[in-house]
Amino acid sequence: MKAISSGNTYEIFDDSLRTFDRLPTQTYVVRFSKNRGFFLEKYVDIEITENKIYGAHLDKVNKVLRSFESTNRSLGVILSGDKGIGKSLFAKLLAIEAMRRDIPLIVVDTFVPGIASYLESIEQEVMVLFDEFDKTFGEVKQSDGEASPQAHLLSLFDGVSGGKKLFVITCNELRKLNDYLINRPGRFHYHFRFEYPSAQEVREYLEDKIPEEQYGEIDSIIAFSKRINLNYDCLRAIAFEISMGSKFKDAIKDLNIINMESERYNVTLYFSNGMTAMAKGVYLDLFNEDDEETLYLCDKSGKNFVDVTFNTSDCQFDTKKLMNVIRQEDLRVSFEEDDECKDLVAQARAAEIEYLAFSRQRARNIHYAV
Repeated sequence: MKAISSGNTYEIFDDSLRTFDRLPTQTYVVRFSKNRGFFLEKYVDIEITENKIYGAHLDKVNKVLRSFESTNRSLGVILSGDKGIGKSLFAKLLAIEAMRRDIPLIVVDTFVPGIASYLESIEQEVMVLFDEFDKTFGEVKQSDGEASPQAHLLSLFDGVSGGKKLFVITCNELRKLNDYLINRPGRFHYHFRFEYPSAQEVREYLEDKIPEEQYGEIDSIIAFSKRINLNYDCLRAIAFEISMGSKFKDAIKDLNIINMESERYNVTLYFSNGMTAMAKGVYLDLFNEDDEETLYLCDKSGKNFVDVTFNTSDCQFDTKKLMNVIRQEDLRVSFEEDDECKDLVAQARAAEIEYLAFSRQRARNIHYAV
Protein backbone atom coordinates (compact mmCIF):
# COMPACT_ATOMS: atom_id res chain seq x y z
CA MET A 1 0.00 0.00 0.00
CA LYS A 2 1.06 3.61 -0.71
CA ALA A 3 -0.43 6.72 0.94
CA ILE A 4 -0.14 10.13 -0.71
CA SER A 5 -0.78 13.31 1.27
CA SER A 6 -1.78 16.62 -0.30
CA GLY A 7 -2.65 19.28 2.27
CA ASN A 8 -5.07 17.72 4.75
CA THR A 9 -6.17 14.90 2.42
CA TYR A 10 -4.73 11.42 1.99
CA GLU A 11 -5.20 9.03 -0.91
CA ILE A 12 -4.48 5.30 -0.85
CA PHE A 13 -2.85 3.52 -3.82
CA ASP A 14 -1.51 0.02 -4.38
CA ASP A 15 2.18 -0.83 -4.47
CA SER A 16 2.47 -0.09 -8.21
CA LEU A 17 2.55 3.64 -7.37
CA ARG A 18 5.92 5.27 -8.05
CA THR A 19 6.99 8.83 -7.38
CA PHE A 20 9.72 10.85 -9.10
CA ASP A 21 11.43 14.14 -8.36
CA ARG A 22 11.54 14.80 -12.11
CA LEU A 23 10.02 13.28 -15.24
CA PRO A 24 11.99 10.27 -16.50
CA THR A 25 13.49 10.84 -19.93
CA GLN A 26 11.00 9.40 -22.39
CA THR A 27 8.13 10.54 -24.65
CA TYR A 28 4.82 11.75 -23.19
CA VAL A 29 1.56 13.10 -24.60
CA VAL A 30 -0.73 15.54 -22.77
CA ARG A 31 -4.16 14.13 -21.96
CA PHE A 32 -7.23 15.60 -20.21
CA SER A 33 -10.30 14.18 -18.51
CA LYS A 34 -13.03 15.98 -16.57
CA ASN A 35 -12.38 13.84 -13.49
CA ARG A 36 -8.58 13.97 -13.43
CA GLY A 37 -7.81 17.20 -15.24
CA PHE A 38 -4.54 17.30 -17.18
CA PHE A 39 -2.03 14.47 -16.99
CA LEU A 40 0.83 12.98 -18.99
CA GLU A 41 0.59 9.58 -20.63
CA LYS A 42 3.55 7.56 -21.89
CA TYR A 43 3.66 7.90 -25.68
CA VAL A 44 5.12 5.76 -28.42
CA ASP A 45 8.89 5.95 -28.71
CA ILE A 46 10.24 8.21 -31.44
CA GLU A 47 11.77 6.19 -34.27
CA ILE A 48 13.45 7.11 -37.55
CA THR A 49 13.30 4.47 -40.26
CA GLU A 50 15.44 6.31 -42.82
CA ASN A 51 19.01 5.00 -43.10
CA LYS A 52 20.29 8.32 -44.43
CA ILE A 53 19.31 11.88 -43.56
CA TYR A 54 19.34 14.32 -46.48
CA GLY A 55 20.04 18.04 -46.23
CA ALA A 56 21.38 20.08 -43.29
CA HIS A 57 19.09 18.58 -40.64
CA LEU A 58 21.77 17.33 -38.26
CA ASP A 59 23.70 20.61 -38.28
CA LYS A 60 20.58 22.58 -37.43
CA VAL A 61 19.57 20.10 -34.71
CA ASN A 62 22.91 20.62 -33.00
CA LYS A 63 22.61 24.37 -33.46
CA VAL A 64 19.23 24.43 -31.70
CA LEU A 65 20.43 22.34 -28.76
CA ARG A 66 23.62 24.37 -28.34
CA SER A 67 21.51 27.52 -28.16
CA PHE A 68 19.08 25.91 -25.71
CA GLU A 69 21.91 24.87 -23.42
CA SER A 70 23.46 28.34 -23.58
CA THR A 71 20.36 30.29 -22.54
CA ASN A 72 18.65 30.60 -19.16
CA ARG A 73 15.16 30.89 -20.63
CA SER A 74 12.90 28.91 -22.93
CA LEU A 75 13.67 28.70 -26.64
CA GLY A 76 11.22 28.34 -29.53
CA VAL A 77 11.61 26.84 -33.02
CA ILE A 78 9.15 27.13 -35.93
CA LEU A 79 9.35 24.45 -38.65
CA SER A 80 7.30 25.53 -41.66
CA GLY A 81 6.76 24.30 -45.20
CA ASP A 82 4.49 22.10 -47.29
CA LYS A 83 3.64 18.51 -46.38
CA GLY A 84 6.15 15.72 -46.77
CA ILE A 85 9.37 17.73 -47.06
CA GLY A 86 11.06 17.01 -43.75
CA LYS A 87 9.47 18.99 -40.89
CA SER A 88 8.37 15.95 -38.88
CA LEU A 89 11.67 14.20 -39.56
CA PHE A 90 13.56 17.21 -38.23
CA ALA A 91 11.34 17.30 -35.12
CA LYS A 92 12.05 13.59 -34.53
CA LEU A 93 15.79 14.10 -34.92
CA LEU A 94 15.65 17.01 -32.49
CA ALA A 95 13.62 14.98 -29.97
CA ILE A 96 15.97 11.99 -30.12
CA GLU A 97 19.03 14.17 -29.62
CA ALA A 98 17.31 16.07 -26.79
CA MET A 99 16.51 12.82 -24.99
CA ARG A 100 20.13 11.75 -25.34
CA ARG A 101 20.85 14.88 -23.31
CA ASP A 102 18.29 13.84 -20.67
CA ILE A 103 15.53 16.17 -21.90
CA PRO A 104 12.07 14.47 -22.00
CA LEU A 105 9.70 15.04 -24.92
CA ILE A 106 6.08 16.13 -24.38
CA VAL A 107 3.74 15.96 -27.40
CA VAL A 108 0.72 18.27 -27.56
CA ASP A 109 -1.79 17.08 -30.17
CA THR A 110 -5.03 18.74 -29.02
CA PHE A 111 -6.19 22.03 -27.55
CA VAL A 112 -7.95 22.18 -24.18
CA PRO A 113 -8.38 25.51 -22.35
CA GLY A 114 -5.91 25.65 -19.48
CA ILE A 115 -3.20 23.64 -21.22
CA ALA A 116 -0.76 26.56 -21.08
CA SER A 117 -0.98 26.74 -17.28
CA TYR A 118 -0.49 22.99 -17.06
CA LEU A 119 2.67 23.10 -19.19
CA GLU A 120 3.97 26.03 -17.14
CA SER A 121 3.64 23.88 -14.00
CA ILE A 122 6.28 21.44 -15.29
CA GLU A 123 9.37 22.85 -13.64
CA GLN A 124 12.15 21.02 -15.43
CA GLU A 125 13.82 21.16 -18.83
CA VAL A 126 11.57 19.51 -21.43
CA MET A 127 10.98 19.67 -25.17
CA VAL A 128 7.36 20.43 -26.03
CA LEU A 129 6.31 19.50 -29.58
CA PHE A 130 3.18 20.97 -31.19
CA ASP A 131 2.90 18.97 -34.42
CA GLU A 132 0.73 20.57 -37.14
CA PHE A 133 0.24 23.57 -34.88
CA ASP A 134 -1.72 25.46 -37.55
CA LYS A 135 -4.38 22.71 -37.47
CA THR A 136 -4.41 21.83 -33.78
CA PHE A 137 -4.42 25.44 -32.58
CA GLY A 138 -5.54 27.27 -35.71
CA GLU A 139 -8.86 25.67 -36.60
CA VAL A 140 -10.52 25.41 -33.17
CA LYS A 141 -13.67 27.55 -33.07
CA GLN A 142 -13.64 29.98 -30.18
CA SER A 143 -16.62 31.26 -28.24
CA ASP A 144 -17.57 34.90 -28.65
CA GLY A 145 -15.26 37.09 -26.62
CA GLU A 146 -12.76 34.34 -25.87
CA ALA A 147 -9.11 34.53 -26.85
CA SER A 148 -8.00 32.30 -29.72
CA PRO A 149 -6.25 29.01 -28.87
CA GLN A 150 -2.92 30.44 -30.02
CA ALA A 151 -3.38 33.57 -27.92
CA HIS A 152 -3.79 31.32 -24.85
CA LEU A 153 -0.22 30.16 -25.35
CA LEU A 154 1.57 33.48 -25.84
CA SER A 155 2.55 33.90 -22.19
CA LEU A 156 3.83 30.31 -22.15
CA PHE A 157 6.01 30.99 -25.20
CA ASP A 158 7.42 34.17 -23.63
CA GLY A 159 9.91 31.89 -21.91
CA VAL A 160 9.73 33.33 -18.40
CA SER A 161 7.71 30.56 -16.73
CA GLY A 162 9.22 28.03 -14.33
CA GLY A 163 11.29 25.30 -15.96
CA LYS A 164 13.20 26.07 -19.14
CA LYS A 165 11.49 24.54 -22.17
CA LEU A 166 12.30 23.93 -25.82
CA PHE A 167 9.12 24.70 -27.77
CA VAL A 168 8.88 23.27 -31.30
CA ILE A 169 5.94 23.83 -33.62
CA THR A 170 5.45 22.44 -37.11
CA CYS A 171 3.06 24.12 -39.53
CA ASN A 172 2.07 23.84 -43.18
CA GLU A 173 0.43 27.26 -43.57
CA LEU A 174 2.19 30.26 -42.06
CA ARG A 175 -0.85 32.46 -42.59
CA LYS A 176 -2.63 30.48 -39.87
CA LEU A 177 -0.07 31.43 -37.24
CA ASN A 178 -0.79 34.22 -34.79
CA ASP A 179 0.87 37.53 -35.75
CA TYR A 180 2.55 37.57 -32.33
CA LEU A 181 4.48 34.39 -33.16
CA ILE A 182 6.04 35.54 -36.45
CA ASN A 183 8.97 37.98 -36.25
CA ARG A 184 9.12 37.54 -32.48
CA PRO A 185 12.52 35.94 -31.74
CA GLY A 186 11.85 36.41 -28.02
CA ARG A 187 9.18 33.72 -28.34
CA PHE A 188 10.48 31.70 -31.28
CA HIS A 189 14.17 32.25 -31.80
CA TYR A 190 14.49 30.10 -34.92
CA HIS A 191 12.34 29.67 -38.00
CA PHE A 192 13.44 26.92 -40.37
CA ARG A 193 11.64 26.94 -43.72
CA PHE A 194 11.66 23.58 -45.53
CA GLU A 195 11.79 23.55 -49.34
CA TYR A 196 11.17 20.87 -51.95
CA PRO A 197 14.19 18.75 -52.94
CA SER A 198 16.43 20.31 -55.59
CA ALA A 199 17.48 18.44 -58.75
CA GLN A 200 20.74 17.43 -57.07
CA GLU A 201 18.90 16.19 -53.97
CA VAL A 202 16.42 14.23 -56.11
CA ARG A 203 19.32 12.55 -57.90
CA GLU A 204 21.15 11.74 -54.65
CA TYR A 205 18.01 10.28 -53.10
CA LEU A 206 17.16 8.10 -56.10
CA GLU A 207 20.72 6.83 -56.52
CA ASP A 208 20.52 5.65 -52.91
CA LYS A 209 17.11 3.98 -53.33
CA ILE A 210 16.92 2.33 -56.75
CA PRO A 211 19.10 -0.37 -58.40
CA GLU A 212 22.01 0.96 -60.43
CA GLU A 213 20.65 -0.61 -63.61
CA GLN A 214 17.61 1.72 -63.26
CA TYR A 215 19.66 4.95 -63.06
CA GLY A 216 18.57 5.76 -66.61
CA GLU A 217 15.14 6.70 -65.20
CA ILE A 218 16.54 9.45 -62.97
CA ASP A 219 16.75 12.20 -65.61
CA SER A 220 13.06 11.69 -66.45
CA ILE A 221 12.12 11.97 -62.78
CA ILE A 222 14.18 15.14 -62.35
CA ALA A 223 12.53 16.61 -65.45
CA PHE A 224 9.14 15.80 -63.94
CA SER A 225 10.16 17.45 -60.64
CA LYS A 226 10.84 20.67 -62.54
CA ARG A 227 7.20 20.77 -63.61
CA ILE A 228 5.53 19.70 -60.38
CA ASN A 229 6.67 19.80 -56.75
CA LEU A 230 7.81 16.37 -55.55
CA ASN A 231 8.22 15.89 -51.82
CA TYR A 232 10.07 12.99 -50.21
CA ASP A 233 6.83 11.03 -49.87
CA CYS A 234 6.42 11.20 -53.65
CA LEU A 235 10.07 10.30 -54.25
CA ARG A 236 9.78 7.32 -51.90
CA ALA A 237 6.77 6.00 -53.84
CA ILE A 238 8.47 6.56 -57.20
CA ALA A 239 11.66 4.83 -56.03
CA PHE A 240 9.62 1.85 -54.85
CA GLU A 241 7.91 1.46 -58.23
CA ILE A 242 11.20 1.82 -60.12
CA SER A 243 12.82 -0.77 -57.85
CA MET A 244 9.93 -3.13 -58.64
CA GLY A 245 10.85 -2.91 -62.33
CA SER A 246 8.46 -0.23 -63.61
CA LYS A 247 9.47 2.51 -66.00
CA PHE A 248 8.84 6.00 -64.64
CA LYS A 249 6.41 6.93 -67.43
CA ASP A 250 4.28 3.89 -66.52
CA ALA A 251 4.58 4.25 -62.75
CA ILE A 252 3.50 7.88 -62.65
CA LYS A 253 0.18 7.03 -64.33
CA ASP A 254 -0.87 4.87 -61.38
CA LEU A 255 0.64 6.66 -58.40
CA ASN A 256 -1.35 9.09 -56.25
CA ILE A 257 0.63 12.02 -57.68
CA ILE A 258 -1.62 14.17 -59.82
CA ASN A 259 -1.56 17.55 -61.55
CA MET A 260 -4.11 19.64 -59.62
CA GLU A 261 -3.32 23.12 -60.89
CA SER A 262 -1.09 25.25 -63.08
CA GLU A 263 2.32 26.22 -61.75
CA ARG A 264 3.95 29.65 -61.83
CA TYR A 265 7.08 29.99 -63.94
CA ASN A 266 9.68 32.58 -64.78
CA VAL A 267 10.09 32.31 -68.56
CA THR A 268 13.29 33.62 -70.18
CA LEU A 269 14.25 33.93 -73.85
CA TYR A 270 18.02 33.71 -74.40
CA PHE A 271 19.91 35.36 -77.29
CA SER A 272 23.39 34.48 -78.55
CA ASN A 273 24.75 37.95 -77.68
CA GLY A 274 23.83 37.60 -73.99
CA MET A 275 20.53 39.48 -74.19
CA THR A 276 17.54 38.07 -72.35
CA ALA A 277 13.81 38.79 -72.28
CA MET A 278 11.62 37.59 -69.43
CA ALA A 279 8.08 37.15 -68.18
CA LYS A 280 7.83 36.52 -64.43
CA GLY A 281 5.24 34.54 -62.49
CA VAL A 282 3.37 33.14 -65.50
CA TYR A 283 0.79 30.43 -64.81
CA LEU A 284 1.41 27.51 -67.16
CA ASP A 285 0.44 23.86 -67.38
CA LEU A 286 3.44 22.16 -68.98
CA PHE A 287 1.57 18.84 -68.96
CA ASN A 288 -1.06 20.07 -71.41
CA GLU A 289 0.15 18.88 -74.80
CA ASP A 290 -2.42 20.91 -76.74
CA ASP A 291 -1.76 24.21 -74.99
CA GLU A 292 -0.37 26.98 -77.22
CA GLU A 293 0.80 30.05 -75.36
CA THR A 294 1.88 33.57 -76.34
CA LEU A 295 3.95 35.55 -73.85
CA TYR A 296 5.00 39.18 -73.91
CA LEU A 297 8.62 39.36 -72.78
CA CYS A 298 10.46 42.35 -71.33
CA ASP A 299 13.99 43.49 -70.62
CA LYS A 300 15.22 44.11 -67.06
CA SER A 301 13.59 47.56 -66.99
CA GLY A 302 10.18 46.06 -67.80
CA LYS A 303 10.05 47.22 -71.45
CA ASN A 304 8.24 44.76 -73.72
CA PHE A 305 10.19 44.34 -76.97
CA VAL A 306 9.55 40.76 -78.05
CA ASP A 307 6.66 38.27 -78.05
CA VAL A 308 7.03 34.49 -78.23
CA THR A 309 4.49 31.79 -79.14
CA PHE A 310 5.06 28.12 -78.35
CA ASN A 311 3.36 24.81 -77.67
CA THR A 312 3.95 23.31 -74.21
CA SER A 313 4.35 19.84 -75.77
CA ASP A 314 7.72 21.00 -77.20
CA CYS A 315 9.12 21.58 -73.71
CA GLN A 316 12.05 19.29 -72.86
CA PHE A 317 14.27 18.92 -69.82
CA ASP A 318 17.90 19.94 -70.38
CA THR A 319 20.10 17.79 -68.14
CA LYS A 320 23.01 20.27 -68.32
CA LYS A 321 21.02 23.43 -67.60
CA LEU A 322 18.75 21.54 -65.13
CA MET A 323 15.66 23.30 -66.46
CA ASN A 324 12.87 22.86 -68.98
CA VAL A 325 13.56 24.48 -72.35
CA ILE A 326 12.06 24.85 -75.82
CA ARG A 327 14.50 24.96 -78.70
CA GLN A 328 14.71 27.88 -81.10
CA GLU A 329 13.20 25.96 -84.03
CA ASP A 330 10.01 25.33 -82.04
CA LEU A 331 9.42 29.03 -81.25
CA ARG A 332 7.58 31.75 -83.15
CA VAL A 333 9.08 35.12 -82.26
CA SER A 334 7.87 38.61 -83.19
CA PHE A 335 9.46 41.93 -82.26
CA GLU A 336 7.66 45.10 -81.23
CA GLU A 337 7.73 48.00 -83.70
CA ASP A 338 7.47 50.71 -81.06
CA ASP A 339 10.04 53.54 -81.44
CA GLU A 340 10.79 53.37 -77.70
CA CYS A 341 12.33 49.93 -78.04
CA LYS A 342 13.84 50.12 -81.52
CA ASP A 343 17.41 49.94 -80.17
CA LEU A 344 16.58 46.84 -78.13
CA VAL A 345 14.92 45.25 -81.15
CA ALA A 346 17.90 46.06 -83.37
CA GLN A 347 20.28 44.36 -80.91
CA ALA A 348 18.00 41.33 -80.63
CA ARG A 349 17.56 41.01 -84.42
CA ALA A 350 21.34 41.07 -84.84
CA ALA A 351 21.67 38.00 -82.60
CA GLU A 352 20.36 34.47 -82.84
CA ILE A 353 17.68 33.10 -80.55
CA GLU A 354 19.05 30.18 -78.52
CA TYR A 355 16.19 28.78 -76.42
CA LEU A 356 13.24 29.57 -74.16
CA ALA A 357 13.74 28.44 -70.53
CA PHE A 358 11.16 27.74 -67.80
CA SER A 359 12.08 27.84 -64.11
CA ARG A 360 9.32 27.14 -61.64
CA GLN A 361 8.80 30.08 -59.33
CA ARG A 362 9.41 29.11 -55.74
CA ALA A 363 7.59 30.57 -52.77
CA ARG A 364 8.97 33.92 -51.68
CA ASN A 365 12.03 33.54 -49.48
CA ILE A 366 10.84 34.54 -46.02
CA HIS A 367 14.36 35.16 -44.70
CA TYR A 368 16.44 38.23 -45.43
CA ALA A 369 19.44 37.95 -47.74
CA VAL A 370 22.47 39.62 -46.18
